[in-house]
Amino acid sequence: MDSFFPRRCVGCGKVGGFLCPECLGKLPRLVPPLCPRCGRPQASGIVCPSCRQRKTEINGIRSPFRFEEVIRKAVHELKYRNLKAISPCLAELLADYLRSNPLPGEALVCVPLHPRRLRERGYNQSSLLTKELGRLIDLPVIEDCLIRVKQAQPQVRAVDVEERRRNVAGAFACRDEKVSGKQIILVDDVCTSGATLESCAETLKNKGATSVWGLTLAREIYN
Repeated sequence: MDSFFPRRCVGCGKVGGFLCPECLGKLPRLVPPLCPRCGRPQASGIVCPSCRQRKTEINGIRSPFRFEEVIRKAVHELKYRNLKAISPCLAELLADYLRSNPLPGEALVCVPLHPRRLRERGYNQSSLLTKELGRLIDLPVIEDCLIRVKQAQPQVRAVDVEERRRNVAGAFACRDEKVSGKQIILVDDVCTSGATLESCAETLKNKGATSVWGLTLAREIYN
């Protein structure tokens, strides 16, 4: 198949792979100092003012990259252009990050799509990443436990953080007790404000998860 439809770098178009070595080296990494909770850049390296002002259920959020440049293109190809074949490549980036920056986790859970959106898209990009990541780091994936019960507008359309939180309030539910007593790593493609991850974490902890860490491929950095 590669002879007829060669894999091309999403960054520069070079034939050979979805991310060529040169573009991999230029990925916009998110480096310390960061807020230990939300994972956003924080010059002091301590909990940021936003996190100090509110109680959160999620133990922390981590992302290896800023949602910019080539990584933005790669996520868009996966999410909106049906390039499911890029998911192993992107999952390897997450696995590399966890090998250097381990998080407490006994199982992986992906952020679910509402059934209507899943039918429209045909797949859940976060589920693809989660399954590939589980294979790479040898962690079980708990599937079909966390579900989305309320469809809302995409988070990128919300005007501010508070609207994003209202947008996902009560949007998730757990079908069973599979997460009870477990340390969970919650996987998604992009973190915008953290509101979706926070809502999922609250739902998982209500079903007995002992800790929930958010892990996304990229992080939107906003003011």
